[in-house]
Amino acid sequence: MPADAEYIVEMKHITKRFPGITANDDISISIKKGEIFAFLGENGAGKSTLMSMLFGMYEPDEGEIFVRGEKVSLSSSNAAAALNIGMVHQHFKLIPNYTIAENIVLGIEPVKKALGIFPYIDIKSAEKKIMDLSRFYGLEVNPKKKIEEVNVSTQQRVEILKMLYREAEILIFDEPTAVLTPQEIEFLLDTMRELRKKGKTIILITHKLEEIKQIADRCAILRRGKLVEVLAIAESSTREMANLMVGREVSFIREKSPPKFGDVVLEVEGLSVKNENQFEVVKNVSFSIRKGEIFAIAGVSGNGQVEIADAVAGLAKPSKGSIRLAGRDITAEKIRRRIEEGIAYIPEDRQKYGVILDFTLQENLAVKQYYLPPFSKKGVLQEEGFKKYAEDLSRRFDIRSGQGTRTLTRSMSGGNQQKAIVAREISLDAQLLIFVQPTRGLDIGAIENIQNQIIAERDMGRAVLLISLELDEVMNLADTIGVIYNGELLRISAAPELTPNEVGKYMMGVKS
Repeated sequence: MPADAEYIVEMKHITKRFPGITANDDISISIKKGEIFAFLGENGAGKSTLMSMLFGMYEPDEGEIFVRGEKVSLSSSNAAAALNIGMVHQHFKLIPNYTIAENIVLGIEPVKKALGIFPYIDIKSAEKKIMDLSRFYGLEVNPKKKIEEVNVSTQQRVEILKMLYREAEILIFDEPTAVLTPQEIEFLLDTMRELRKKGKTIILITHKLEEIKQIADRCAILRRGKLVEVLAIAESSTREMANLMVGREVSFIREKSPPKFGDVVLEVEGLSVKNENQFEVVKNVSFSIRKGEIFAIAGVSGNGQVEIADAVAGLAKPSKGSIRLAGRDITAEKIRRRIEEGIAYIPEDRQKYGVILDFTLQENLAVKQYYLPPFSKKGVLQEEGFKKYAEDLSRRFDIRSGQGTRTLTRSMSGGNQQKAIVAREISLDAQLLIFVQPTRGLDIGAIENIQNQIIAERDMGRAVLLISLELDEVMNLADTIGVIYNGELLRISAAPELTPNEVGKYMMGVKS
């Protein structure tokens, strides 16, 4: 680095356009060596696009990039890697049936020659190097395990080790906590602190204000493709950051009127569910939800709450028990029949179960009603019906997409994919709405909007089953709380009868 170069990365007057949208508009940013620099903004604000240019996935239409004081041309991710720049993407780039070691060394495999002639990949030396590296950074993994055999947080460690194996000094993290539990998030933040201690420069793309407050030195706020402000975190409040990000005053507390309960909509009696290994993950669970009631199940990830939602929606088959909707037994009903009888479902995994990535936005928004008017007439799909419906939902739910309703869903930001799922399900006019992690991966403005919509649905007399790992979200929205631990509902109480501390204790399995 030249002696006068205070900054390890400088991006000057960067502009990037896609058909129908300017993703980045004349942005200039300077990042110091050894700092944690955060990019904060709403879903679709241009954060990932900007950093994808630093990683060589896109080239800017206008502007210049300097690394260690030298002007660079980043025409590919290999060019970025050669400058010791690495990136962990929001949706991991791993091959499921390869081992951890095979994923980490892919493209730079260590080769030896047997008998001095025959080349072969020396996977054993790679595994040893990965073990040493993982211990040094506190990211321990088993290099022999396949990716499909490990959980999400381990996969993320693999992505970090992939960068470190390539000796990256500038580490870009794109929404790294979007799919992690609170405990896993804490571990990741500790890892970032450790990486900074060891001299790495970390760039964090996020919209989670509390994480930025905990870990970042400085923060750039983007709004609709423009740079709004660069703040020193120690001197800034989360409220100030939130208001700058959204462009208006944001409320952290949800106002809701006292509940007006009606008839029972959902009755779950003695429900048990086994996983694919025939292990009982839901154990004899019973509860009911009335019209005009938000029933929230609180619990640490992996305690059976998602399997309860899947059983009600028809994605999982109960091993015991019954499920009744408005008094009718639907335990054995097919999924489409449940949808037609009034069940809407926002799943936990948006890309696996929520959308079809290679469909357009308008196709995904109508995917549960495509065979009904106005989408179909005498068995023939009606393009205009799809388009008008999608335009209406995009406007009402602020779904942002580069090429309007014909945008391929795969190319949309994760937050806008989530908004599309929520818009589709709320618009089904269902009597029971199941929300599993409805605000995961959303910015604070979108969270406020969706939480207000959940309350509005409840006020219109819908029954709502809410499953969330966010204790604040449960306490803010729920009329009734059921706390789950190890597949059992340990307590069901009216929300005002429980404090966050009590709910937290039940979530850890403390029964009294």
